[in-house]
Amino acid sequence: MGAYYYLVPQLSYLIYGQTPPITSEEFRGITMPLLTEQDAALMDLIGLDPLPLKPDDKKPGPAYAGNIPACGCEFIDNWREWERALRLNLAKLRFIKTKREGVLPVEAPGSPADAVSVANKVINEGPMEGENLIDKARWNAIEALQGTDYFDRNTIFAYLLKIMILERQALFQTDTGYSEYKSLCDSILEQAGTLTAGEST
Repeated sequence: MGAYYYLVPQLSYLIYGQTPPITSEEFRGITMPLLTEQDAALMDLIGLDPLPLKPDDKKPGPAYAGNIPACGCEFIDNWREWERALRLNLAKLRFIKTKREGVLPVEAPGSPADAVSVANKVINEGPMEGENLIDKARWNAIEALQGTDYFDRNTIFAYLLKIMILERQALFQTDTGYSEYKSLCDSILEQAGTLTAGEST
């Protein structure tokens, strides 16, 4: 694990709601050659989806329905557990709200408490209000999980996640983004029993 005394001070300050100053792919391309081999490999694990399905994975529902294996980086592990808790609690609440029959196949975790709290707040919000609430909560969680070592790799990992949130927010400000949101929302309502991830992507 390296300390990035040159790289981190070059990062522009990010503000929630701003236009992303760079794309997540551009950020990866610029920073990865400057990271240690171990930290560069961890960059591939960072995303808003806590554990994406592999192209050849035929299992129903999201890959994160089961416990997520540790990757060796506390920040990434804690972030993925936070996002997993948010998504599974959202799925549980939508399952209940739509009065689906049957039993939810995966028990929603009761912690982290703030992720559970966000799910409870979002369930009664309108579509776009709910999305903004989710992304703002993600932003706050990332800052809380990042830690206090400014030059640590966690600063770079957190920065990438924040860019992804800004990209997502920009997408929802367009007609295309709203259409995508509606499609994802319809998907989760139709497949709540299999825990298909909906708008929280």
